[in-house]
Amino acid sequence: MEDIDFYLEHADEQMDKSVEHANHELTKIRAGKATPSMLDGLSVEYYGAMTPLNQVASVTTPDARTISIRPFEKKMIADIERMIINSNLGFNPQNDGELIRINIPPLTEERRLSLVKQAKAEIENGKISVRNVRKEVMDSLKKLLKDGVAEDMVKSAEDEVQKLTDNHTKRLDDMMDAKEKDIMTI
Repeated sequence: MEDIDFYLEHADEQMDKSVEHANHELTKIRAGKATPSMLDGLSVEYYGAMTPLNQVASVTTPDARTISIRPFEKKMIADIERMIINSNLGFNPQNDGELIRINIPPLTEERRLSLVKQAKAEIENGKISVRNVRKEVMDSLKKLLKDGVAEDMVKSAEDEVQKLTDNHTKRLDDMMDAKEKDIMTI
């Protein structure tokens, strides 16, 4: 019985991680409003080591269309600007010697549709990850059945795993609906 509980807890934890990862990836997809998280994942060389941008500069959004980056050390400003230009995010940073500003242009209809497609791909990756966890746990439960665990207990656990899968898939679908609405809202 402990084995079955372990597999159910494992399935729930792994599926939660899949949903959280998909949610994190969705936050990187901009919906026309400036957010500091748009620059998450960017690193700049700082004293010989690649360091996350938010550890070498203050990243803020003074308004809905602007990201402001103020390096803790002025000598870092050129490196940060170059890193943003080379990041393929499509941003055009403006450097005034103390501060880097990034103006976020309004999204075109074509770009909005492209972002929705990108978001759907991230959600689909999350669903695939959830289904892989389900398959892994179902295989483990079948192995327990072969090892002599009661068939009704395994069947009950399989039903529970399917419920977990359905719940996590629904969470992913709800996240997609919210993101699509956010992207398509002008």
